Amino acid sequence: MDLLSALSLGELALSFSRVPLFPVFDLSYFIVSILYLKYEPGAVELSRRHPMASWLCAMLHCFGSYILADLLLGEPLIDCFGNNSSILLASAVWYLVFFCPLDLFYKCVCFLPVKLIFVAMKEVVRVRKIAVGIHHAHHHYHHGWFVMIATGWVKGSGVALMSNFEQLLRGVWKPETNEILHMSFPTKASLYGAVLFTLQQTRWLPLSKASLIFVFTLFMVSCKVFLTATHSHSSPFDVLEGYVCPVLFGMAWGGDHHHDNHGPHSVTAFWRAHRIPAAAPARNLSIYIISSLKLHLDCERISSHVETRSFDQHFLSTCAPLYAGCCEATSWPEQLTAPCGQEGCSLC
Repeated sequence: MDLLSALSLGELALSFSRVPLFPVFDLSYFIVSILYLKYEPGAVELSRRHPMASWLCAMLHCFGSYILADLLLGEPLIDCFGNNSSILLASAVWYLVFFCPLDLFYKCVCFLPVKLIFVAMKEVVRVRKIAVGIHHAHHHYHHGWFVMIATGWVKGSGVALMSNFEQLLRGVWKPETNEILHMSFPTKASLYGAVLFTLQQTRWLPLSKASLIFVFTLFMVSCKVFLTATHSHSSPFDVLEGYVCPVLFGMAWGGDHHHDNHGPHSVTAFWRAHRIPAAAPARNLSIYIISSLKLHLDCERISSHVETRSFDQHFLSTCAPLYAGCCEATSWPEQLTAPCGQEGCSLC
């Protein structure tokens, strides 16, 4: 009976909520955050040419949520840099990710099973930060629901809400990638989680904080690990929003995710702009072309190619074997805009 009592959900949730985040969970949070920075176009070149700017970007990825929360609550923005241990740990991760010989550290942490562990541990930190942020805001504004929700939201969203400022440090200006206009799953989940924790903090949700942290962490870990393992940028909320938002707002909310589709110059628009028929994506041709697009071209180059109809020679040479056996065109645009006339050609 004592064993069953010790293994009850309440006791498990309470024990889980008391697990310290530093250094193991914080280390995972820093690793995944700085990995996402390295994925950004031009981030590696920036680290070689301007290492100080790269380091500042890494610190924003790691501590951006604290800076935004301090800004909302009128506290010193530099408070988060007073924790020497966290700053040194994040700086060490930044150096290893960008400058480790032979990229050994980067290759190890990018190994999918290892990365999934780090992603799961990062979500533990995210949920804990949402709860702490709302508890902190409640001390300043006991009845300020919107203040608590906003503070918890920025605590959980991290650098995503200040991505445009972080891009400026890298010399990039892309206002169309504003996170508020195109919310990703972590940003939406942080907002919904902030609402739940605010209801719990104000005693409108009959659930203990430890239990809510435990349940919401399970949800976040499950969703984020699945999305990372499947390389998907969709959101579990899409189905619900697809039914609710047309009723409330007349259209779907956040229907286009800037991580997947960059306005009219997405991969889908790329297919349409070059008149590729609907039957073509079912063949290995489309799979290979889409893979090549993801591997060799970032979205800005795709936009440039769609507008100017000029194509990178390396991309042409990569995809040329796929259509050489069917169409005898000398270049990609002519092959796609003018039918070759051969019977049975799936592209024409």
